[in-house]
Amino acid sequence: MFLDGNRLREVFLRAKKERFGIIASNVVFDSTIRGVLEGYDKQKSDGLLQMSTGACKYAAGSSKSTEAGAEIISAMVKSIAKQYKNTGVGLHIDHATPNYFDFVKFCIENNLVSSVMIDASKENFEENVRITKEVVAIAHKHNVLVEGEIGYIKGTEDEIVSDDELYTDPQEALEYVRQTNVDLFAASVGTNHGVSKGHKLTLQLDLIKEIDDLLIKNNLETGIVLHGASGLTIEQQQKAVKNGVVKINKDTDYQMVMAQAVQAYWEKEKDAVVRPEGITEDNYMPDKGRFDPRKWMIKAENAVQEEVERLVQIVDSKGKSILI
Repeated sequence: MFLDGNRLREVFLRAKKERFGIIASNVVFDSTIRGVLEGYDKQKSDGLLQMSTGACKYAAGSSKSTEAGAEIISAMVKSIAKQYKNTGVGLHIDHATPNYFDFVKFCIENNLVSSVMIDASKENFEENVRITKEVVAIAHKHNVLVEGEIGYIKGTEDEIVSDDELYTDPQEALEYVRQTNVDLFAASVGTNHGVSKGHKLTLQLDLIKEIDDLLIKNNLETGIVLHGASGLTIEQQQKAVKNGVVKINKDTDYQMVMAQAVQAYWEKEKDAVVRPEGITEDNYMPDKGRFDPRKWMIKAENAVQEEVERLVQIVDSKGKSILI
């Protein structure tokens, strides 16, 4: 079932109260959407699907219209989500920088999303607050949640590129949440966007607890978000959740398992489209039963489902959907 902002707030409030995590999954293809939703549903877990501006441009085709792409992705998510009764899912805009302000506004006002992230973390503190407050004012009027960020994460994820990392300062986090009234707060604690290995990162997971404790002490308890989490170990993810994280973003994980599944298929079945040595062109016949995209894309879809189920179990959201 598709969740609006109000129902999505229930999901995060329960996750924070019971100290489990919600897996937020970046999507663009219908195969990824189905795989993610199948995984959530099988585990009876709620979840959040995310679209980046880059994904929207891809979905729109040659026009590269972010608005058209968002309408396409939103329509796919809402239509596919209707089939699932054991999972409630929302749709989120991931890492929209200030130059996409009008795009964010369009998605909010046209009921395309449940939540949005305005990422003005590269701006100075005052400007970050000003921009975020503008988005919050619009979003809350339409019952849409807002995620904001202080600090920034090293690496590349779609259109977000940073050669440096800046850890979040707890006192700044407190003031940011107080002044902006965001629903979710993304903390930079040393994770990387893109391909990474958690055991090689210099993580400050205790910083999450410090921020969480400070917000709670000041009656500003907020769901904390962990970006760049695809390479983290099981223990790192579980500690992050224990320390106050309610939303863990995943993108690279899915790209990897999809690529591996398709590669494995074609390594085994390549003679379906490539003539083997020793067979003449006249005697070779491609095999439609194997090169039909439905035969190999289902491998990618199933791989995503399995990965989602694994992640849900790591963050302990299995069987905790608000729908059951």
